[in-house]
Amino acid sequence: MVKVALISGSLRKESFSTKIAKSVGELFPDGYETQFVEIGNLPLYNEDIDTESNVPGEYTAFRNSIKEVDAVLFVTPEYNRSISGALKNALDVGSRPYGQSAWNGKPAAVISQSMGNLSGFGANHHLRQSLVFLNMPVVQQPEAYLANSPQLFDENGKLNEGTTEFLQSFVDAFVDLINRHNR
Repeated sequence: MVKVALISGSLRKESFSTKIAKSVGELFPDGYETQFVEIGNLPLYNEDIDTESNVPGEYTAFRNSIKEVDAVLFVTPEYNRSISGALKNALDVGSRPYGQSAWNGKPAAVISQSMGNLSGFGANHHLRQSLVFLNMPVVQQPEAYLANSPQLFDENGKLNEGTTEFLQSFVDAFVDLINRHNR
């Protein structure tokens, strides 16, 4: 069984990023298991509290969650042309202590979304930049920028058909990447 972590860059209760992440999690084929990994409970990264004798339990649980998966799907909103502080904090927590990054070598995919027309373009590219440094191979094509987030869902809260078809092609490309790196 291939395990894929779903990480939303938004902490908001009715977050479009979280709804999209969970919906995309349903598009993976048999043999894949997705699990939502929470980032909202992580204390801000501080090396002073991340010592051998004093590692916060939230750090350890998060790092272990990432170490236990084979790949990671990030869905992020755009905050000031970048990712949210919560998502940046999760990247930092998972990458420490130095030389022991939980992210190392794990295939990744990025979906950005926004309520406006720019589709989280800036956030998508900033996140990709961090993932390159973290040694995570990232799906290059198709790129996934979702505009006008509220309009992506039908009256039942499900992604509309066109969005689902596009995201299925995105998941297929991600599965391809995962299979190439997990041989």
